[in-house]
Amino acid sequence: MATSAVSNLELDIAGMTCASCAARLEKTLNKLDGVTATVNFALERASVSVPVGYDPQSLLAEVEKAGYTAVLPQHTDEPAMADDPELAGLRNRLITAIVLATPVIAMAMIPALQLRNWQWASLALAAPVVLWAGWPFHSAAWANLKHGAATMDTLVSIGTLSAFLWSLYALFFGTAGHHHLHHGFALTVTPGGGADSIYLEVAAGVTLFVLAGRYFETRSKRRAGAALRALLELGAKDVAVLRPDLLRPDHPGTETRIPIEQLKVGDQFVVRPGEKIATDGIVVSGSSAVDASMLTGESVPIEVGEGDAVTGATVNAGGRLVVRATRIGADTQLAQMGKLVEAAQSGKATVQRLADRVSGVFVPIVIAIAVVTLAGWLLAGFSTAAAFTAAVAVLIIACPCALGLATPTALLVGTGRAAQLGVLIKGPEVLESTRKVDTIVLDKTGTVTTGRMTLVEVITAPGTDRASLLRHAGALEDASEHPVAQAIANAARTELGALPAPEDFVNVQGKGVQGVVDGHAVVVGRESLLAERSVYLDPELAKAKSRAEGEGKTAVAVGWDGSVRGILVIADTVKPTSAEAIRQFKQLGLTPVLLTGDNATVADRIAGELRIAHVIAEVLPADKVAVVQRLQSDGKVVAMVGDGVNDAAALATADLGIAMGTGTDVAIEAADLTLVRGDLRAAVDAIRLSRKTLATIKMNLFWAFGYNLAAIPLAALGLLNPMLAGAAMAFSSVLVVGNSLRLRSFTSTIRSGDMR
Repeated sequence: MATSAVSNLELDIAGMTCASCAARLEKTLNKLDGVTATVNFALERASVSVPVGYDPQSLLAEVEKAGYTAVLPQHTDEPAMADDPELAGLRNRLITAIVLATPVIAMAMIPALQLRNWQWASLALAAPVVLWAGWPFHSAAWANLKHGAATMDTLVSIGTLSAFLWSLYALFFGTAGHHHLHHGFALTVTPGGGADSIYLEVAAGVTLFVLAGRYFETRSKRRAGAALRALLELGAKDVAVLRPDLLRPDHPGTETRIPIEQLKVGDQFVVRPGEKIATDGIVVSGSSAVDASMLTGESVPIEVGEGDAVTGATVNAGGRLVVRATRIGADTQLAQMGKLVEAAQSGKATVQRLADRVSGVFVPIVIAIAVVTLAGWLLAGFSTAAAFTAAVAVLIIACPCALGLATPTALLVGTGRAAQLGVLIKGPEVLESTRKVDTIVLDKTGTVTTGRMTLVEVITAPGTDRASLLRHAGALEDASEHPVAQAIANAARTELGALPAPEDFVNVQGKGVQGVVDGHAVVVGRESLLAERSVYLDPELAKAKSRAEGEGKTAVAVGWDGSVRGILVIADTVKPTSAEAIRQFKQLGLTPVLLTGDNATVADRIAGELRIAHVIAEVLPADKVAVVQRLQSDGKVVAMVGDGVNDAAALATADLGIAMGTGTDVAIEAADLTLVRGDLRAAVDAIRLSRKTLATIKMNLFWAFGYNLAAIPLAALGLLNPMLAGAAMAFSSVLVVGNSLRLRSFTSTIRSGDMR
């Protein structure tokens, strides 16, 4: 079946109850020819790479052979937590266990409640708890046993059934059934005891605590994925499409509301104020402010007009828009964001691999330790009851679940929160890269600057007012497509409103433009163009022009009726937020490096404005990779931020590639992190949140390993009552998930200015 072409599938897995289940299933799938699988316990999903043409049904059958069930994901718009049958079943069993097990535990712990025949009442109450409420543990243990495997359910089932069966033996064949039996309770294992000792409170209590832990763990996992579900449910459900009127070609068309699934590329649709934009597209007519906060985290609405691109799921906050659809369905930015987040959540960080190996052999080792504990206590001369109690405590205290949940739950919450803030993390290995990075290379154009030419200064000659200079120059330049010309025209239109149409417009290649505006013969362009018409700059304007060009800016001369009227200065301006981003990079311990193809004068001006000490200028696109490699050879761990096609190779070469989402698809594909916003401060959020997610994973693993390393020896030495061991085991998984959920409160620096 070997083939170079592969396809990726996802399977939703049911029946996994702990990390050792996921490890065993992953090992089973990876034994198949040509199959590479990763099983995520927290997501209850397997990500599988198979040869093209591979029958998914054979994968489902293999999963069933291993004792679990699997289906291909069914995408639905219904809320995931509303009527979750697994949660509902666990909740019903938990409520039953609480009602029945509480009096059993109380009677065992409080001698005053041990009235005549209290032990028989305990049996009547404990039996449904152990046998019905605990049935999921027993059935899973039996299913795993049939496949020659042992999991967390095996430990719980053996432990609770052993305590229950011993109690039955003591009640019916020993002396524990005596009407006036009194039973003490201790936090540790007591050396004495025998056939008069019952452990119904252990059997019922452990079942109760483990059920509670599994219920809250399952509910927390559903909550952890809420950010991704919310992201995927942002899109509009229907859309008002403009259908052309064949009888009236000049008519804009008739609005017809259709389900979003029927929308096609090229369709024009209407978006009224307050409505969601149905899909990615280009504004055909109208202007408005668009609220993209739900997608990018940016709270300030974006002004859009004819020709501007808009993104599906953002909200039209102003006027009526007509949009032409350019991408639909799985090709939209929203869908791509969802795919990236899902892929990141399904992966495994390097720090999780040790936990996976431990989980795979954990249960057999624990069973062996329990057997050794039983034998050791008996050989030491202690009673059978005491030896049995210590062994049961070992079985129950062990918890591979916490190890299995440590990484995926933190990834689930961290990547979901990142998506809410407009940061897309490609995979868990990216998190580890952010911790090591010490140098951040910033492409200039479009990353730290706007990437657009902007009019930054207007210098008028004596006797000429600013409005006249802008009106004459703007009207003439409005007829040109040159970026410098459009910068002047846009500034004039913004400041003055509508501009007059020029007459006799002529574009003088490489020098400028000329024409007639309001009856005046106007010339706009290089100084040499005006000189050819015997129009010269006076000393003050010449000095201003030289100063501007010395700063790396473009200076355009304007004249009419035989005289120079002023100088217009144009430049690619620094984004208002870039300086703050640079300051925050430094606080994170990163050394910023400005990289640009512009000349050194322009680069030094931008670097000086941003207080960047390291500048690499006049770099050809093909040489950007060499710059990154040179920094790496100097021992630097390099992050690269860029947005253009010519940045893609450098982004892929860097230890951490960060693409601005406002840039090209090629750059985004090559990067490890994608920023949906064009705000460089989002890169600060990306690095901070990635580092915090990695720290949470490590904290989870520390506690999960530490818990087992400390708890199992305590149980083997008889220092833990089995019921308390069950409560501690359940709490460890809930603790790990709860610690991961703290990532939901991560705050963006863009909103708070807080660097915590």
